[in-house]
Amino acid sequence: MPSGDTSKLFIKDLTFEKINMKIYQPKVPSAGLRRGVVYCHGGTGRFGSIKVYTNLCCSIATKTESVVMCVGYRLAPEHPFPAQFDDCLAATIHFMRTAEDYGVDPARVIVCGDSSGGTIATAVCQALVDRTDLPKIRAQMLIYPFLQAVDFNLPSYQQNHTMPPLLRKWTIHLGLRYLNIDVSVVDGILKGIHIREDLREKYSKWLSPDNIQNEFKIRGYEPPKLYPCVEEYCTKAQAFLTPTFSPLLAEDDVIRQLPETFILTCEYDVLRDDGLLYKKRLEDNEVQVTWCHLKDGFHGVVPIAKMYGIISFEAGLRGINAMVKFIRSL
Repeated sequence: MPSGDTSKLFIKDLTFEKINMKIYQPKVPSAGLRRGVVYCHGGTGRFGSIKVYTNLCCSIATKTESVVMCVGYRLAPEHPFPAQFDDCLAATIHFMRTAEDYGVDPARVIVCGDSSGGTIATAVCQALVDRTDLPKIRAQMLIYPFLQAVDFNLPSYQQNHTMPPLLRKWTIHLGLRYLNIDVSVVDGILKGIHIREDLREKYSKWLSPDNIQNEFKIRGYEPPKLYPCVEEYCTKAQAFLTPTFSPLLAEDDVIRQLPETFILTCEYDVLRDDGLLYKKRLEDNEVQVTWCHLKDGFHGVVPIAKMYGIISFEAGLRGINAMVKFIRSL
């Protein structure tokens, strides 16, 4: 875990509408209201906890002198999707409405998440774009997020299909379990037979491998064989294609309203190209993007950048430094 100096923080457990949260507030005095960071942890909606991310949140709060709120959202399968999104959305709104109670400027709230937490953070920001009763989200920070369940044959999926900890078939399997869908459809979804022809044409402009720089195809990429859709699979996988689960599929009128964005991708990660494609969609819609690519990074490297002072991953430490730099620029 990245070291977090708790001696420099006030740490408080909160509960709002049965949602558990933990607040990390810097003790150092501030001349004015601080930035606030809402953190949605990873774990495919089934794993992870506030406790696992305590040291990372401590690091962010200490190094950026920001107030961090980590959301302990309910987990599947006991609480089926979209309970995780609902909890993070409710927690974010609550934090924005009570921000000044924690010395936070409600107009300087950042929503952040890693892996499936990055999915949730993305969906939360999209859900808030039309809210007129709240300040605008200042920025979103997406750390190797899962953003689409349409194409599992993008270059990063092909290149890293056996790369731990997130193997390609395991990614699909976890997504199906998250949505309580029969996992026997894994192979069909891998072939893409869950996408109807009209939707395949629509999504191609956002998900085409042509939108990915050639440098990310050097390690190998073969255009996949196209299979006709199978209605049974299309019906079962409908929840896969909602913007809440696949936020890369949101319409342009939502995308263009999104706040300034930080995206972190890792070379050795099946989800790398989700981040690259979302980066392009945002930039095409004139949203400012700061991009950090860890050429030696792998999925999950940020929370384990330094483990118990014994093992450290330089890629993860560089990722945290890039996150801190971005937050401090806001």
